[in-house]
Amino acid sequence: MQRADILDQIINSGVVSVVRAESAEEAIKIVEAVVAGGIKSIELTYSVPQANDVIADLVAIYKGTGVMIGAGTVLEATSARLAIIAGAQFIVSPTFNKEVAKICNLYQIPYIPGVMTPLEAQKAMEYGSELIKLFPGDIVGPAMIKNLKGPFPYINIIPSGGVNEGNISEWFRAGASAVSAGGGLTAPAGSGDFGAVKSNAEKLMCAYKSVLEN
Repeated sequence: MQRADILDQIINSGVVSVVRAESAEEAIKIVEAVVAGGIKSIELTYSVPQANDVIADLVAIYKGTGVMIGAGTVLEATSARLAIIAGAQFIVSPTFNKEVAKICNLYQIPYIPGVMTPLEAQKAMEYGSELIKLFPGDIVGPAMIKNLKGPFPYINIIPSGGVNEGNISEWFRAGASAVSAGGGLTAPAGSGDFGAVKSNAEKLMCAYKSVLEN
């Protein structure tokens, strides 16, 4: 799949689920729950034990289903390359790293770095990032998207942090291309309640579909 097609699928999916877990088994169960709830883009963080193996397993499980599997919390180029070799279809970082950007460009994989300022956004764009993660979203708020789109009208922004079904419409009204949801979405997994994770995903996707209709 070409990089442009991957980006289109991430954006068209509307919601990216950030998956953190204490074990590989828990991570896979969380992914199963959010996918059952309708979410099609998954960011498996590198804090998950045996993250590369989990990515490879998930890519195999969801091959041909339209579910996108990416690697998150990627801090340096070695991890990015290993994730790509394991099958990761996109790479996400909490900050911008030019060496990670170079590796992703080499392999034609989308790199979605975290930014908080116009300077960081410009640097990420200069190194080829076509989708930028606004992080932490709950600190800067939806107005930051409007502000960034002033000097950078063509920038694609996905906010991460503090996104939920109650405020998702604010983010899209501000110009978000998609949104990213993590702790609030998957929190019930901590007590083994994967049914509640699925329910949270369904609520978030329902809210997203309401945004599209209005």
